Amino acid sequence: MELLDLDWTTIWSHLILMAVAYTLSLPIAWNRERNNRSAGLRTFPLVAVATCGFMLVGIDVFTDEMARSRVLEGVITGMGFIGGGAILKRSKVVSGTATATSLWTTGAIGIAVAWHRFEIALVMSLLTFITLQLAPEVKTMVNGDSEENSESES
Repeated sequence: MELLDLDWTTIWSHLILMAVAYTLSLPIAWNRERNNRSAGLRTFPLVAVATCGFMLVGIDVFTDEMARSRVLEGVITGMGFIGGGAILKRSKVVSGTATATSLWTTGAIGIAVAWHRFEIALVMSLLTFITLQLAPEVKTMVNGDSEENSESES
């Protein structure tokens, strides 16, 4: 394939979509990085771009809806596996569940952007960021200031 034979309209469209997925992941990434969590400013944008990219390839390569749904299923399963790696158990304390869930949600943001469902991606980005920002304060008010309570959902 020569450089001049490329479909530049599709290429620019895909680049823009991946940039949107990247951008929508940044508030979540910033929160996780600021709170010194196991995943942050590098991981979340890469997850969003990768899931968006996988779906864009699936959408472009497969015309069969069943094949596209298998790509979607694979991406969702893969995100669950990656999120599972963020969860740690130390004695009676489980940590990393909020990071794991945020990674999964960031994957869904990338998928939504690939399918041009920007309203879904935007709402997921905002709700995840707001939850990560406000939940620790609310949780402290409900449970008290104990170290164990503040560490259990990272």
